[in-house]
Amino acid sequence: MKVYFIPGLGADKRVFSHIRLPEGYEIVHLDWLSPEPDESLPHYAERLGAQIDREAPWSLVGLSFGGMLATEISRIYQPETTIVIASITSPAQLPTYYKLAAPLNLHKILPVGIFKNASLARRIFTTETSEDKDLLRRIISESDPGFIRWALGAILNWKSMATATGIFHIHGSGDHLLPVKYVYPTHLINGGGHLMVMNRAEEVNRVLGEILHLRSQN
Repeated sequence: MKVYFIPGLGADKRVFSHIRLPEGYEIVHLDWLSPEPDESLPHYAERLGAQIDREAPWSLVGLSFGGMLATEISRIYQPETTIVIASITSPAQLPTYYKLAAPLNLHKILPVGIFKNASLARRIFTTETSEDKDLLRRIISESDPGFIRWALGAILNWKSMATATGIFHIHGSGDHLLPVKYVYPTHLINGGGHLMVMNRAEEVNRVLGEILHLRSQN
């Protein structure tokens, strides 16, 4: 079965470099699309999901912003399994301090460089190896400022009429960007941070395998 992966904001497929799936599952990375002017998160998700080959059974994994998109894609295209990691499955789960920023349109006036600042990234996305730190720096430095600005606005203005159901949610208790107290994970990794797919990959891989195996038995 093909399992489609969506990275987080400002990242690409390299963030999943330590992820391994059980035998019989193939990782396929979805490529970012250029957003349309004032495009909503659900509409972008619909276009992104159109890249998926839906002729055969498939599953979906989204990290952070990618998890929000995976949630919307699952409503439209109904994969076999949807798994979000370090993410939220509803705009209602967005921390209050983010919601307060939406009416101010701060994402339109703040320099995008703030969000690409290396020191900020090191504080939020801690990793255990120098190789991972170097990779993360390269990913952030190569990210598209225009896409980041659009995505921040899409997140802050995310509206979803339907409640997501049947989604598996892996979250870390040490996630400072999307704190666990605002979400309802099905699987909790103790001490895991926002980028635990890099520095806690062995545990994330184990949970992914358990979920995919469980779904294959149903």
